[in-house]
Amino acid sequence: MSDTINKYQSISCSYYDQIEAYATKRTHCSILYRDESEKIADGIIVDIYSKESAEYLKVDNGTVIRLDHIISINGIPVPKHC
Repeated sequence: MSDTINKYQSISCSYYDQIEAYATKRTHCSILYRDESEKIADGIIVDIYSKESAEYLKVDNGTVIRLDHIISINGIPVPKHC
């Protein structure tokens, strides 16, 4: 992968807060994200954590997604700017 894909880009603080709210309320989420291609993970966010200078979330089905790879959650797109 190229450096631009590997270098973590922080997401909007307000969007991060929304992710935390989904996790706290145990809201079922449909998460559209990019990996090798666009994928969808459906489930409840059970953890949000940092590892190796990047932030991740974990869905109850075991899927782990780097936050800057998220395109949208429940149809709400990630803002392009903070």
